[in-house]
Amino acid sequence: MTIAGRGSVRAGSPTALPTNTEILVQLDRIRLSAEFDVPDRARKFLAYIVGEAIAGRADRIKAYSIATEVFGRDSSFDAQTDPVVRIEAGRIRRALERYYFVAGSNDPIVIKIPKGGYAPAFEKRGGAPYQLSSGQAANVQSRSMSLEQTALWVSVATVGLLTCGLLANAFFGSAATTIESLTKPGGTRPNIPKLMVMPFEDLSQTPQSAMITRGLTDEVISNIAKFKEIVVVAGPAAPNPHSAEREYPAFALEGRVRLDGDKLRLGIRLVQHSDGSVVWANTYDEVLQPRKIIELQQNAAAAVASAIAQPYGIVFQANATHFMRSVPDDWQAYACTLAYYGYRGDLNPQTHASVQECLQHATTQFPDYATAWALLSLTYVDELRFRYRLNRSTTVSLSHAIEAAARAVELDPQNVRALQAEMLTLFFRGEVNAALTVGARAYAINPNDTELSGEYGFRLALSGQWRSGCDLVSKTVASNPGPVGYFEAALAVCCYIEHDYVAAERWARSADLHANPVYHVILLAILGKLGKMDLARAEREWLEINVPGFLENARNEVALRIHRPEDQKHFIEGLRQAGVPIPGK
Repeated sequence: MTIAGRGSVRAGSPTALPTNTEILVQLDRIRLSAEFDVPDRARKFLAYIVGEAIAGRADRIKAYSIATEVFGRDSSFDAQTDPVVRIEAGRIRRALERYYFVAGSNDPIVIKIPKGGYAPAFEKRGGAPYQLSSGQAANVQSRSMSLEQTALWVSVATVGLLTCGLLANAFFGSAATTIESLTKPGGTRPNIPKLMVMPFEDLSQTPQSAMITRGLTDEVISNIAKFKEIVVVAGPAAPNPHSAEREYPAFALEGRVRLDGDKLRLGIRLVQHSDGSVVWANTYDEVLQPRKIIELQQNAAAAVASAIAQPYGIVFQANATHFMRSVPDDWQAYACTLAYYGYRGDLNPQTHASVQECLQHATTQFPDYATAWALLSLTYVDELRFRYRLNRSTTVSLSHAIEAAARAVELDPQNVRALQAEMLTLFFRGEVNAALTVGARAYAINPNDTELSGEYGFRLALSGQWRSGCDLVSKTVASNPGPVGYFEAALAVCCYIEHDYVAAERWARSADLHANPVYHVILLAILGKLGKMDLARAEREWLEINVPGFLENARNEVALRIHRPEDQKHFIEGLRQAGVPIPGK
């Protein structure tokens, strides 16, 4: 499946390619913006590929040329074993998405890096995106993307806005009414975003197109309903004049279906109810195969639902941006869930404490809010696995986590966040098989939820099913969800177990979770295996200062996370080689 079609246009047509001057002006606008938050080498990466493209050398833009000409790698560079270009390209894609979402929504030119390569694509607002071909600037291609990659996730930088104090100030700042409003026992359910799915429009008006259109509408509703962070409403519906504004859906999802021979095109757009503005739009193309129409409908619906409804999707983006300005009292509980997902972006212990407090108040105000109970449980799990509270017993943290997860599952047995919390509490209680059973059930309910699938994959890996588990984590990272650093650290562990310590270090460095103790333990073991003793010493010192006593109990800490004795031994070897004194064999 592709987004839009493939083709070319002539210069001078209404959708003509932007001029070189326009592209370079836009490049400078992006690079000089504070909202384009990337390291200097990523800025050089972007400048290099844009320069090559407008010079007619788009066919030269390969991982090898970028690595050698931008990153200074030598001629022995191998993209199969060194993922530096792929990782940096992912970082730039997320930063560009964030820039255009936050600061560049009215910019005349859009610069993108379509997945599957590193050559940039350019478009004028209102036109299709184009990639320059070698030697012919007027012939261009629109980008393509597989169904599995179509979700436009909120970038890590956007999620970071939630954790750098902007949104947190709205929750906890100086407004005393915030906590007061949350501590008053209120109604039975909180305000959470509502999405009305309108009946999709059949543009072809044939019996076959009518059948496919109805099926797509139903599949999209079914898939979105699996995400409990929003409420889906089947439309159309007129607002009840006697109901409050909060009862009417904030968003409407509209779709148009067109059949042309064996080609199907599905156009989707998300519209904001308050002002009719289009929040997001996308187009999906598919080749019709008579015996696979149901599969086609399921795949298209899954892609749409993931893009719209998952924890770091389009609705999350829209609400996160809106609530950075202010949070109405009747949205405080939902805003706490946004804050949790923001915290997941960097796993910072200081942010953790404020998010946990917010969720505690949310469950007090809305004791039947299953998602809030689930997220609260996950904050207690993080106390245990990341050692955030040195003054609290791990037994107490686990007990709190178990109680909150049980309450969440009791309230909503189909809530995958509740099942995710239950899976983790079972895992850290040592009931690994039971944990994997719960994880499999959650994954079967909603395989499109990358937050759940990545965590379930990591549990599989740590239990000893490394290949299948790490494959699932890898797919999660490839989908660019919000907390990409956490799953990059998971891939570092995967590479370590495979004895690929060089790749393990690259993934760990990419994760960039410097406030998280377990991140430093993972990196320490890797450095031990690589014999980088000066760097290992710095990691040991960080742990001794920030989590005193953690390394003294290293054997138990490893056993808590890694299930098989042979894998525990392998990881402990790295810690010993890094200079950590661990008694026993």
